[in-house]
Amino acid sequence: MGNRRFGTRRLEAVLDNMLGHARLGGLNGSPFSVKDPDRVYLEEYFSKLPRLNAYLEGSTTVDLGSIDDGNEQAVDVTVTGAALGDFVIATHSLDITDLTITGTVTATNTVTVIVGNFTGGAIDIGSGDILVKVLESGQSIANENFEFLGTNGSDDDVTFAATTAGVLMIPDGADGDQLIVLPHLDTNQTAWSGTKWGTENQVQWECAIRTDAADIDDTTIWAGLKLTNTPTMATDANQAYFIYGAEDDDAGALTTNANLHFVYSVANVDYVTDLGIVVAAATDYRLGIQIDSDRKVSAWVNGVQYGLTSTVVAGGTTASTASGDQSPLSVALTDNIDFIPYVGIMNQDATARDMVLYYEKISRIFFE
Repeated sequence: MGNRRFGTRRLEAVLDNMLGHARLGGLNGSPFSVKDPDRVYLEEYFSKLPRLNAYLEGSTTVDLGSIDDGNEQAVDVTVTGAALGDFVIATHSLDITDLTITGTVTATNTVTVIVGNFTGGAIDIGSGDILVKVLESGQSIANENFEFLGTNGSDDDVTFAATTAGVLMIPDGADGDQLIVLPHLDTNQTAWSGTKWGTENQVQWECAIRTDAADIDDTTIWAGLKLTNTPTMATDANQAYFIYGAEDDDAGALTTNANLHFVYSVANVDYVTDLGIVVAAATDYRLGIQIDSDRKVSAWVNGVQYGLTSTVVAGGTTASTASGDQSPLSVALTDNIDFIPYVGIMNQDATARDMVLYYEKISRIFFE
């Protein structure tokens, strides 16, 4: 019995060690391969397209005056893009005390809101705002978790990829045109933004992308955990993200523009690591970020952990590429900084390039 108990304890220790390693790196370097019951996990495979705007919106301030029983007041609200047949939601900023309110698109870019009184007596609610949302009749239902934005972005720039299982992002063709996928930032819209992804929460994040099939020499790509959506490393005081910038004008100075870099910033001090990975066209990249209990970052690309520099060098420097525990981590991030996951692509020339975003995943511990 003693030997059997000892054997059981040894087996339990081995399993605990295996699970601990899996939680750190997981299968093929993914922290999501084996799930820890003490963490919350979110995964988005984009079964619905992220949209630029779920609704068209408009508002106007008006004093309706006193409305007699059985009468109504009509107010026109300009909603750019509204067309006949679209669906309309109308509301008022004040308590309308049993009045009715409806909205209809009556002409291009115009919603007519009718406020009716069927209460049995006259009512004057005073001056307030009439607010209108319009859902385009031909538009698909938007993704509940993610939207996109970016210079000259429009809904036809983001579609389901024809030959791969992902979302195809194609910015318009001008220099500087961009598309950025991010969680809805509205209050309580989604746990992707409602949950705090803080530097103290041992956050793990991962995405997978595919680069343009033809060429990437005039493209900026960025993905990771930031405070704002910009690719420019100097903007955010605290961040941890991957960036490929064929030119320095959008990202900031990089040692080798052809290579993938990793940037993390601590209170406005930028640490830039040249990962030594030559970014190629028509290639898949699975990118992963882990923040440990000491607020130190590790970076993973296609299942390999890459060492990160702890030295400030203009343009970046190359750290060890050894995998596992031999790879140096970052210096400690600033405490209690809540990140937002962003993935973006930008043209650096008057040529439209594309990128496929397969999925995003994020995780953190339940408590502090």
